[in-house]
Amino acid sequence: MNLLRQSGFGYEFDASKCERCGGKCCTGESGYIWISSAEISALAEYLKISEDEFRSRFLDKFGYKFSLKEKPYDGGFACVFFDETAKNCSVYDFRPSQCRTFPFWDYFKDKINELEKECAGIRRF
Repeated sequence: MNLLRQSGFGYEFDASKCERCGGKCCTGESGYIWISSAEISALAEYLKISEDEFRSRFLDKFGYKFSLKEKPYDGGFACVFFDETAKNCSVYDFRPSQCRTFPFWDYFKDKINELEKECAGIRRF
């Protein structure tokens, strides 16, 4: 078992549990999935489209920031890159930092109960 830990968090994460969860971290309530300029470039290159086309097809702009678009899914929403058949991220190796750092977000430091409902890979220690 390969458990990930991060200093300051009272839990660890078992990424092997992702396969059976069905993508709860990619679906649910509407929210923002922030993406940087470097991440936009990398994803556009991976998808073999221009950055302008990528922005037009996959991003919403909020002030000076960009967020991945969402799509309706199962009574809520899903990231535009959520694969509804495989129940996982279709651009996993190129996902934004916000996704890469989940579940180690400061928000969850004192909300472990909420995180446990969302993430099957969480284990308190």
